[in-house]
Amino acid sequence: MTFSLVGRCERTGAVGAVIASASMAVAARCAKVRAGIGAVCSQSTTDPRLRGELLDAIAGGLPAGDALAAIAERSPEIAFRQLVVVDADGGAAGYSGERALGVATDVSAAGAAAAGNLLADTGVPAAMLAAFTGLAGDDLGDRLIAALRAGLAAGGEVSPVRSAGMLVAGAQPWPVTDLRVDWHDDPVGQLAGLWQLWRPQADSYVVRALRPSEMAQLCAASAWPTEDSRSHEPERAGRHRPVDARSRPGRQPGHGAGGGPGAGQARLPVGVAARTMAVWLPPRLARR
Repeated sequence: MTFSLVGRCERTGAVGAVIASASMAVAARCAKVRAGIGAVCSQSTTDPRLRGELLDAIAGGLPAGDALAAIAERSPEIAFRQLVVVDADGGAAGYSGERALGVATDVSAAGAAAAGNLLADTGVPAAMLAAFTGLAGDDLGDRLIAALRAGLAAGGEVSPVRSAGMLVAGAQPWPVTDLRVDWHDDPVGQLAGLWQLWRPQADSYVVRALRPSEMAQLCAASAWPTEDSRSHEPERAGRHRPVDARSRPGRQPGHGAGGGPGAGQARLPVGVAARTMAVWLPPRLARR
């Protein structure tokens, strides 16, 4: 009851996975990425352990296809499983056991592999792969979202899709992107929206981790009053105080409509907002 794709960006070397399912919290159990190694999805009567075993085999020197063959040979109940894997060199492979759930199939090409089970149409994985490969050169996250949308448009699975997720690992030893919708009537649409919110922020969180002093300087330059502004402090009283979103009237983040970028956040003066936009620092998180 799942369809997924793993892929590599030819331009940056980043690897990623995208997945959707009728089951709850599918990405937490089925998808895994490892920087400089690869990306994998383990689905259909899922065994989450197979994700790490596959990535370990690749880290040990096996290309994706050989790693998958080795796992299939030594896993005693592999007939129930479905796996897709891509390595950091762009090698990709898929496996669908004879006892995988419902209509199950997989496809692969250089740089990507897609699979699905309990499918409404056998063409779902091929549609995902075509969408992904057709956007070569675009941002990896955009390509993964396009693939997931294409799979859903091609029929998805026989049951209503309820959860979705996306992971991307690049140059850093952690997944720079790890987005999940664990239960929703439109998880693919919600995931696409989360990606649009996350994409302009992602680099700033890498800077926080690697160069915290640089981020502190940016925060200071953006939020602290200048000599000129101090002369106007009486008329601005309270405008720079932190505001707890829970104390604000009206809709709060994640509560119905109006939950887009900045919903429920304290508003900054126009000049400050303009200076912070490049790193997208919410006021209450600026020095975290």
